[in-house]
Amino acid sequence: MKTAAPTNQAPGQNYKWRVVGMLWCVCVLNYADRQAIFSVFPRLEQEFGFDKVQLGLIGSAFMWVYAGAALFAGYIGDRVRRKDLILGGCLFWSAITGLTGSCSKLWQFVTVRAAEGLGETFYFPASMSMISDYHSARSRSRAMSLHQSSVYIGTIVGSWLGAVIAEYYGWRIGFYFFGACGMVLALILYRFLREPARTPAPALAKTDFRTAWVSIFKTPSALLIMLAFVGANFVATIFLTWTPTFLVEKFHFRLSAAGLSGSIFIHLASACAVPFAGIFADKLASKFSGGRVLIQAAGLLLGALFVFWVGAAEQIHVLVIAMTAFGICKGFYDSNIFAAIYDVVDPRVRASAAGIMNTVGWAVGALGPLAVGWFSKNGGGTEMQNMSHAISFGALIYVVSGLLLLLAIYYFPRPEPESTALIAVAPVS
Repeated sequence: MKTAAPTNQAPGQNYKWRVVGMLWCVCVLNYADRQAIFSVFPRLEQEFGFDKVQLGLIGSAFMWVYAGAALFAGYIGDRVRRKDLILGGCLFWSAITGLTGSCSKLWQFVTVRAAEGLGETFYFPASMSMISDYHSARSRSRAMSLHQSSVYIGTIVGSWLGAVIAEYYGWRIGFYFFGACGMVLALILYRFLREPARTPAPALAKTDFRTAWVSIFKTPSALLIMLAFVGANFVATIFLTWTPTFLVEKFHFRLSAAGLSGSIFIHLASACAVPFAGIFADKLASKFSGGRVLIQAAGLLLGALFVFWVGAAEQIHVLVIAMTAFGICKGFYDSNIFAAIYDVVDPRVRASAAGIMNTVGWAVGALGPLAVGWFSKNGGGTEMQNMSHAISFGALIYVVSGLLLLLAIYYFPRPEPESTALIAVAPVS
């Protein structure tokens, strides 16, 4: 597949924000599709007799394939039309989501989750690269943080709506519904989403796979940012996978209430925090090198307190306060996941950088659900006592990750000169 030549007509100044809006809608379904399975874990446990380790394996299967394929997804995203990767991927993962509704055996659930990971892995490298070509350093954090809010809305929609449908109509119907929505959206957006010209112009020469790796791994600040992402993602996958089950079994929530409460307090708080964090990060980054990373470090170090509090909570009102505060802190970290690393890597390998981050972060992060499932089953206390302790342990991981980000600031280069960033781009058909 070859990248088409740019047309002569430049898009309007507002189109770069419409691109963010269109990708926002795709990402909502991206996360709704991957999250819906976790909200019905209690149903799968009841219907099929899956234990915590088997449920953890279902959760991790997606993440391992997502991580392994992300490396190549980023490399491909630097070479072909990102529009095709984004919308073609949406069609594929939506079809797999629908297929999930027909599963009845453990190997079938593991297989479809792995296949969904393959489809979804192309989205973030391609979409982050596309947004970075439409937005200069002046607006990049705002654009990416606005897009990031879709992650939380999608998580809420998938967790809550999946649980509600499961409670009233059966758990299979939700997967058919989400799959159909994704396929319709992808077909509609093929008409409206336009490929931008890649930037900057002096760096348009293609890079080989080795060059991309060397460009990223020779930079100490990039390595530290990636290591911090590993820790933050390890904690995030635990919360994504086990929060609904945690609320049902420890606090005796109904399935639909657990699906809503397990997502809305954390992820709605993140969705509200992340745009403000992005605005603040853009302003801070314009004043000194590493400003975006400082925002991330603050989110992790303060958030560690509330991660511990979630696991230790014994009363619902304490749990709600802790989850909400954790969500706000998580939003400050998430607002600059990709914007921060784009400050220190060669613009030619932005999609590869996102792919490598996802590979490293999700490969290790995928161990989180499985580790909590194993410890819940084999720890020294009851399953819920063990799960509570495992969740609280995430606070230590957050602290270490935050300290790595503070160290990354020491190695940070000067802020990206505005002259090297794209302000207006030509669309590609």
